[in-house]
Amino acid sequence: MQFKDYYEVLGVSRDASADDIKRAYRKLARKFHPDVSKEPAAEERFKELGEAYEVLRDPEKRAAYDRLGSRFQAGQEFQPPPDWGSGFEYSGAGGPPGFDSDEAAFSEFFESLFGAARRSRGQRGAPAAPADHHARVDVDIEDAFNGAERTITLQSPQLDAAGQVRVVERSLRVRIPAGVREGQRLRLAGQGAAGPDGRHGDLYLEIGFRAHPLWRVVERDLYTVLPVAPWEAALGAAVQLPLPGGRVELQVPAGSQGGRKLRLKGRGLPGKPPGDLYVELRIVLPPADDAKAAELWRRMAAEVPFNPRPQSGA
Repeated sequence: MQFKDYYEVLGVSRDASADDIKRAYRKLARKFHPDVSKEPAAEERFKELGEAYEVLRDPEKRAAYDRLGSRFQAGQEFQPPPDWGSGFEYSGAGGPPGFDSDEAAFSEFFESLFGAARRSRGQRGAPAAPADHHARVDVDIEDAFNGAERTITLQSPQLDAAGQVRVVERSLRVRIPAGVREGQRLRLAGQGAAGPDGRHGDLYLEIGFRAHPLWRVVERDLYTVLPVAPWEAALGAAVQLPLPGGRVELQVPAGSQGGRKLRLKGRGLPGKPPGDLYVELRIVLPPADDAKAAELWRRMAAEVPFNPRPQSGA
């Protein structure tokens, strides 16, 4: 998938005002409208213009897109970064904001950024109140296990008097409950925008987990890889395994092979019921980097009757 430069599509600068973007779109849309245009590939060009305008005319989508624009160029290979949309505050449900028309057909690039929000919004049925806001925030897995109180910073895109998009930041103190799941939404009453009646809507925070070098969470289950020495796998061993919520003693059964998966019931993410812990064993060989270590390996090769390739007949 290639990155699309929507400013280039409309022929405007990145600091173009909302009126500049509207004028550029209208001029080009008249030129390439498939009902009147004799330009080659007019229909494809017309769709491309509509997609660019759909993003750049909306302050929220434009601000989210601009967050990526400084890092990519048109035609460059692109995948949305893992933290795409995190920390941005949007009106309504979903996020980053999608396009509400189910009849519109957009590129794979557009769908990768805004399509998921469009689909999830449609699944919820009635739209959220205009004063309700939504944001996705990423937390550490340790916070999901233990619970925590954290200060988060949200960025809210807004149009200024000159029609330029500016990003306003605000900080909130948020309690992360123990056992919160990825994708779960936390409701902060009265922390949305002010509605027509002056009352504030709610803020919904969708929880994401930051990538962790040791643990991976699926629903409430915890997955990790445990390195073990060859003698621990062969003879069995009691190994101390660090967890986000403390430590646990894991019994490695004698005769374990690399790749074996062990399950510890109830030692995953807290909840009712709690998740399970799945441990994959990875056998790590000590190096033969000195004379003594090399001699031990030679003795084992000579004295232990072992064929690692019995099927091959070698």
